[in-house]
Amino acid sequence: MQKFSAFSLARQAVGRHLGWRPQWRSAAPKPSYDIIIVGGGGHGLGAAYYLAKQHGLRNIAVVERGWLAGGNTARNTTIIRSNYLFEQSSSYYEHALKLWEGLSEELNYNVMFSQRGCLMVAHTVHDVQVFKRHVYANRLNGIDNEWLTPEETKAFCPPLNISPNIRYPVLGAALQRRAGTARHDAVAWGFARAASDLGVDIIENCEVTGIDRDPSGKVTGVQTTRGPIRAGKIGVSAAGHSSVVLAMAGIRLPLQVNPLQALVSEPVKPAFPCVVMSNTIHAYISQSDKGEMVIGAGTDSYVSYTQRGGLHIPAHTLEAICELVPDFRRLRMLRSWGGITDNTPDRSPITAKTSVPGLYVNCGWGTGGFKATPGAANLFAWTIARDEPHPINAPFTIERFRDGTLIDEAAAAAVAH
Repeated sequence: MQKFSAFSLARQAVGRHLGWRPQWRSAAPKPSYDIIIVGGGGHGLGAAYYLAKQHGLRNIAVVERGWLAGGNTARNTTIIRSNYLFEQSSSYYEHALKLWEGLSEELNYNVMFSQRGCLMVAHTVHDVQVFKRHVYANRLNGIDNEWLTPEETKAFCPPLNISPNIRYPVLGAALQRRAGTARHDAVAWGFARAASDLGVDIIENCEVTGIDRDPSGKVTGVQTTRGPIRAGKIGVSAAGHSSVVLAMAGIRLPLQVNPLQALVSEPVKPAFPCVVMSNTIHAYISQSDKGEMVIGAGTDSYVSYTQRGGLHIPAHTLEAICELVPDFRRLRMLRSWGGITDNTPDRSPITAKTSVPGLYVNCGWGTGGFKATPGAANLFAWTIARDEPHPINAPFTIERFRDGTLIDEAAAAAVAH
């Protein structure tokens, strides 16, 4: 792997940048591997990297049915935070946030992680009560969060309209200063590059069509569009399609898949200093490094694998944002897109062993998967390598839905994203 530094950039500039090599190897599938990771997004690539880096395993393949990071990794709005209510959730996301803080250095790849802060804006008395509860719970768990008055909120994010006469007046906000954003494709590319350098095979355009098992029920490999591949362990990290893949092994996951829409404006000069989220109007907004306003809304209510949704959802979001940030009323929207979210009944993820020996799953992240990328990958790798969960992800089993030990972030997370 070529190392990036100021010196290497200067050296390549002298050579007219003709000396750069491909960032990762484009591998053909071998007959067998020790471990196969299904899903070439941030979570899958990260899990392969940590399996190789921290657990010393090298005979690993990541199989992706399309192109690298072409699913939800490419379709999210890149918000990173850890201010969830329950201790189990906040510990998981805080683990991820701490990894984010050193990820660029570890991967020798700039993931463009920007800790610009995240404001969760309150519009009603109920919002105020809920967010203050978040603040107190987070502080008890050692996670930064603080309550701001409307005036303090305005000082932190000057474009916000705090007039009491608007439809959704700002009554205050919870602020996590360590929260922020990162570049989604850079994260995937960084993990792919580092994993490939450690010997991991990354195989694109290789869709899994079946899971093979021996008479005892243990997995023995996968059937793919590029032929059968044997493996002793299989980790599935395929977001909304995880239930489709697990069904090939006879496992029914408690997942519901809904579309989620987002859009960006034309690029402008720096005008929005942080991330702002609103539960009441189901909207969130930040400014990318390219200058675009990145805007997201709530999920569409219907179940679908289509990567598009109803026009009324973003229309309602834009109406509210134009009232909250009047300066943006004349901005033109540049493009919009949709993704699919894999939602569990309690809106918390599953990172666990399954009832099938040798088969593991990381799914159910809903709209919060990107922020957990390095943490989920790290803990998924631990679970696969050791055949047991790490203490942080131990509560996030499939069996909790049978036993009633739910981690109900559906209402507690303030907004799903």
